[in-house]
Amino acid sequence: MTEKTRYSDEELQEFKEIILEKLEIAKKDYELFRNAITHGDENDTQDTSPTFHVLEEGATVLSKEEAGKLAQRQLKFINDLNAALVRIENKTYGICRATGKLIPKERLRLVPHATLSIEAKNKQN
Repeated sequence: MTEKTRYSDEELQEFKEIILEKLEIAKKDYELFRNAITHGDENDTQDTSPTFHVLEEGATVLSKEEAGKLAQRQLKFINDLNAALVRIENKTYGICRATGKLIPKERLRLVPHATLSIEAKNKQN
């Protein structure tokens, strides 16, 4: 029996559905983080004492920085998911870029944007 070199169209469709579902959630999360950065002034500290005002502004800046980092990370995840969709269309999805072998389905179901098998990933570290 020869080893499979790519996933079937049916299998690719299954992965596509998983990715589209994760992509929808990721986009919603990204919007939440973006809104936390751009609309953070709605709960203002104008009517509080100067001491609380300084503390509150510091917390707001920290919160915006954290939201910014989370938004960047989420945007990278979205880009990785979109790249996975391109690989599905090209029928190269699920092929380890280091070994050329198929990445196990279990891994792809958990990390649908994976481009490396566990073995190849471990060799990187």
